[in-house]
Amino acid sequence: MFLRNWITTSIGSYSEQIDRLKNEIDNADAIVIGAGAGMSTSAGFAYDGERFERNFADFRKKYGITDMYSGGFYPYNSLEEYWAWWSKHIYINRYDIDVGRPYTELLELVKDKDYFVLTTNVDHQFQLAGFDKKRLFYTQGDYGLWQCSKACHDKTYDNEETVRQMVAEQKDLKIPSELIPKCPVCGAPMTMNLRCDNSFVQDKGWYMAANRYEDFIRQHNGMHILFLELGVGANTPVIIKYPFWQMTAQNRHATYACINYGEAAAPREIAKQAICINSDISAVLKDLG
Repeated sequence: MFLRNWITTSIGSYSEQIDRLKNEIDNADAIVIGAGAGMSTSAGFAYDGERFERNFADFRKKYGITDMYSGGFYPYNSLEEYWAWWSKHIYINRYDIDVGRPYTELLELVKDKDYFVLTTNVDHQFQLAGFDKKRLFYTQGDYGLWQCSKACHDKTYDNEETVRQMVAEQKDLKIPSELIPKCPVCGAPMTMNLRCDNSFVQDKGWYMAANRYEDFIRQHNGMHILFLELGVGANTPVIIKYPFWQMTAQNRHATYACINYGEAAAPREIAKQAICINSDISAVLKDLG
């Protein structure tokens, strides 16, 4: 539908774009928020650099891992090593972490609006910030959940207690063997509930959230909707970016706003309905407040 002939900024200065977006937030009938990894990066939760080195220097030294993302795909020699990595990764990014400022700033902007959040992030930041969990759809999983590695049944399991124990008891980059989680149904090893292949488990909660999101979109069809995209890159555009473009093009009352440092763009087909702000998300949300 869309040609690769994009606009990278809206017409007007930064202040004019901010004013226009403020007006959309104030007057839209509904706001659909699409959040990607750039949201948490803006909060300071980078997966590389100083934060990685501070927490995973021992893993880098032993395995040559250079960032948290690639560390999740490393072919560890044992489940004891695999869970030493993942328990620390989960702990740092899910349990031993404060709420990022962009999340609290965003909530202040939309808390009295009719909103819904669609996100590919798995770090639980929206819940920590206080967003209504019935207005959230985490499409790609959650660091706080495990599933059967063979996906033998459609159920997920909270992992906080065991993760904390794994972190406390691991030595030499291995956890005690008795802490390796096993599926209670088939006995296979558990794994993260993260969408990385066809074995991803969509449990009852996932489907309920998906239905709520679809209902929200259907109920506001044709109305003045603001599709507010925050930090969504090009890795999985079919989840947030492309649908937002399509729904904006199909609704002359809709506005598409993209805030993304270095990657703010929209198709020319919806140029008159688009606001693209190429700046840090946290700074923009602060200026909108």
